[in-house]
Amino acid sequence: MMQNIKPITSDSGSIVSINGAMVMQEENIVLRDVNIDIKQGEFVYIIGRVGSGKSSFLKTLYAELPFTGDSSFVVGYDLATISQNEIPFLRRRMGVVFQDFQLLSDRTIYDNLAFVLRATGWKSKTEIDARIREVLTQVDMDHKGYKKPHQLSGGEQQRIAIARALLNSPDLIIADEPTGNLDPDTTDALMQLFVSINKEGRTIIMATHNQNVVHSFPARTLKCENSKIEEYTDEPFEFDFMG
Repeated sequence: MMQNIKPITSDSGSIVSINGAMVMQEENIVLRDVNIDIKQGEFVYIIGRVGSGKSSFLKTLYAELPFTGDSSFVVGYDLATISQNEIPFLRRRMGVVFQDFQLLSDRTIYDNLAFVLRATGWKSKTEIDARIREVLTQVDMDHKGYKKPHQLSGGEQQRIAIARALLNSPDLIIADEPTGNLDPDTTDALMQLFVSINKEGRTIIMATHNQNVVHSFPARTLKCENSKIEEYTDEPFEFDFMG
């Protein structure tokens, strides 16, 4: 079923504003002359072929790659001037969902989430327990907290990864190919979950090469191509990701 994803609060200001930027991988320029403005509450896809710069762009947003350019406002921080000490606070205002889940295999789902909360300053066991139960319920995984990652399906592990991203009530969710390893039915269910999260007012930036996702859940789309990232306005089912 096709669902249009629209900004929740399009007039509330920018949550990401980048001007005159280059995205770099070591000494290589991946994207140049990047000028992007994303409003609070938007759902934005980043599309493009493998190696076109999608993941590098996202890594720049959460300061895994250094920012090079005129200015970059991301969830209240200027990436042009941010210090190493400020980066953990930047990342607490966003949640990141990876294609390969990145769950700790030696501990339960509950302990995976508790580890993140403690690492980000939570002290009270009661509050930690309540928050974990809340996010697990939100992703319909409240009955799986005692299991370890290998006991879950790929779709279930990705739901846990989404729960982890929600723990600190972020303003921005960054999802890097979150459905890349999943079957179509599981992908559709996860996209329904992302839509519900977006409807709560959270901004989502999602890199994907899945044409069916963009077709079934249309939203604003940016395309990485020829070292540029620009608005994509063609019909979603007409573009060729892989080439």
